[in-house]
Amino acid sequence: MSTQQALALPSPGASNTVVINARCSLRNEAGQRVIVVAGLPVHHYRAEDAVAEAYAMVFLVESGFAQQTDVARAFARSVRTVRRYQGRYAQGGMAALGREEGWRRGRRRISGKRLRSIEMLKSQGMSNRAIAHRLGVSEKAIRKLVGPLKPAESAQLAFAGMTTAAAGQPPAARVPSAKSTGDDADRATPSAKDRAGDGDPITTPADDGEPVPMSLDRDASDRTFDRQLAHLGLLDDAAPLFREGSSVPGVGVLFALPCLVESGLFRISRKLYGEIGPAFYGLRTTLLTFLLMALLRIKRPEHLKERDPAAFGRLLGLDRAPEVKTLRRRLTRLAAHHCAEQLGAELARLRVDQRGHLMGFLYVDGHVRAYHGQRAISSKAYVARRHLAMPASTDYWINDRTGDPLLVITGEVDAALTKALPRLLREVRELVGERRVTIVFDRGGWSPKLFDTMIKDGFDLLTYRKGRCRRINERRFIRRHAELDGCWVDYLLHDQPVRFLKGKLRLRQVTRLCDDGHQTQVITSRCDLRDIEVAYRMFERWRQENFFKYMREEFLLDALVDYQIEPEDPTRTIPNPERRALDKEIRTARVDLARLEREYGAAAADNAEQRQPTMRGFKIAHGRLGKQLRTARARIAQLFEQRRDVAKRVEVRDLNERAVVKLATERKHLTDIIKMVAYQGESDLVTLLRPHYARVDQEGRTLLHELFAAAGDIRVSDSELHITLAPLSSPHRTHAAQALCEMLDQTATIFPGSRLRIRFSVRPPPRIGLAFPGSPVERSTATAVAPVP
Repeated sequence: MSTQQALALPSPGASNTVVINARCSLRNEAGQRVIVVAGLPVHHYRAEDAVAEAYAMVFLVESGFAQQTDVARAFARSVRTVRRYQGRYAQGGMAALGREEGWRRGRRRISGKRLRSIEMLKSQGMSNRAIAHRLGVSEKAIRKLVGPLKPAESAQLAFAGMTTAAAGQPPAARVPSAKSTGDDADRATPSAKDRAGDGDPITTPADDGEPVPMSLDRDASDRTFDRQLAHLGLLDDAAPLFREGSSVPGVGVLFALPCLVESGLFRISRKLYGEIGPAFYGLRTTLLTFLLMALLRIKRPEHLKERDPAAFGRLLGLDRAPEVKTLRRRLTRLAAHHCAEQLGAELARLRVDQRGHLMGFLYVDGHVRAYHGQRAISSKAYVARRHLAMPASTDYWINDRTGDPLLVITGEVDAALTKALPRLLREVRELVGERRVTIVFDRGGWSPKLFDTMIKDGFDLLTYRKGRCRRINERRFIRRHAELDGCWVDYLLHDQPVRFLKGKLRLRQVTRLCDDGHQTQVITSRCDLRDIEVAYRMFERWRQENFFKYMREEFLLDALVDYQIEPEDPTRTIPNPERRALDKEIRTARVDLARLEREYGAAAADNAEQRQPTMRGFKIAHGRLGKQLRTARARIAQLFEQRRDVAKRVEVRDLNERAVVKLATERKHLTDIIKMVAYQGESDLVTLLRPHYARVDQEGRTLLHELFAAAGDIRVSDSELHITLAPLSSPHRTHAAQALCEMLDQTATIFPGSRLRIRFSVRPPPRIGLAFPGSPVERSTATAVAPVP
């Protein structure tokens, strides 16, 4: 802003500026466009001058001021277009940039490969318009090559056989196997309805069930034909085809599929995103890849380079897993829809419908993600783990009674919990309807006015009391002992009513006396609960803290997904740093003044009246100390006078000469939702293991880690996919996994994108011997049935 004033240019509005990166921006002023780098204009041109605009893109990239992705986003071009401009400029200079758009004269408009595709589509009876739509050319180009439309005279390959159907059909009505499906498709003929469609996609779900694309490939390890169809724009997502194998690494991760399918992620994302374009790795495959990566602790897409793509692809039903750049492109394409927030809300709504009994208590807390990059973002937050305020962003999580995540919302910049709670409560109300729920949060949300509003809106609250309060005599505490959620708790508690807002707000305070004498006050509006349950539900908030720690370490929750930035509201106000500096000086001056006053008072108390019988004599004797005291008081008065003229809050643009930006949120929000669904799947499996594994609270998730990484066999029948795992590290873990298989088989889960029902089993543990003696019961049973020599 200061540079613009020096140039005497009018200050443009926020809508006239496009942020390229942290130091570059594009400004539109009266039909002119100006490229500004570090506050200085370096290039300007008329908005209608396409050649000058192309040169501006090349200039920014070649000079190192911006990357290709940043320039492409700011100028609404693709990265490929920016690279094309660079190549033209390198070969022919400005004259090459002025070449008209379109294909050069004399160049063939359609390659030989597409000519064969046109002939194949034409033989099916497709119209010239439909063929042109699929290939992305004009109808005139097709007409010049093949002539006017003529009816097909021979039976043709049936792309119509690659239609979709709902996976929810009974097993008897399903296609027997992938191999037989391919044979039937080869013999099928297109219907009149299929031939009449102009550019209809290959997969069109007939109902709300999972679409099942068909494949014309017969070898699951060679998907050449499907990849060719995707290249021609005729395939939106590859059908999963499995081939049998033994000791397939990581096949145990498929044990989580029933829980992942039940979450509704595939069904809801298909409604929101549709198809993400013709591709071999479509929407369903992309989501499944990210989910399996999270469960296998492949924390970044770059870590796929350390995995065998063929082995990981077998888990997806493909010949190989997608590459890193493919996954990142798919994530970028999904983020372009800006549906992550709606996706999270729909998933939460479905989970509330399925697990409504767990929504009586909802835990709300903010998770701060520290930023260590080089971008000059203006948002800061206090990172409790580092005891430091630093550049960061905050996400607010809502967890259910068991501590499992329900919803994640990206918070506003520098928004405290007291400011974020109203928005969070509106989201909760949309999820639970008119049901009255209890919101549990920490001292960051302390605000009696907010409490009063919450109660009027139909919410109950449970939080810690903030600030000092009178201690309670220890003799008034009563020992409470009860069993809650299957565990015994024992507290020393005191229960009393309290009032706030000058008596208008009546709440309840339950105080716990700790062993070290500390008293913890809990405030709630629930008068129907026992005091021990109030304390227990409040202290269970640590489940949410444990969730954050687990997600950081196991799912890399704080990882930076991309380096993209977004323009921030330049009119957003923040505390004035100049006033903060004056406040610090005032505090320091007050400390010095207090020290001088103590010294002066001590001198007056120790004054011998025989030597200085009068105050005048005392002041003369301590004139130096008195002068320092008067100087300190004058200094404080001067600081107060300076602070009176300094505003408490200022706009961000007044403090930062560079472009005001923030980190992009859409990709991060989407990956957080995928990781949340993976965590929910783990939690559901832990719940199923609870009756069969004694140490499930201590080792339940570590058992799942071993289960997911275990190798096993894949067997494919006509309508089923059999997964047989190798024995786990110990017999009791193997028995727990076998019990889990029986419960998972009862769900009759269909592998996403196929008609194959998944069945699970675990091979029995090794024979009891010196290495694996087993339990006493097993040893006695083995001895009883042992043959007599």
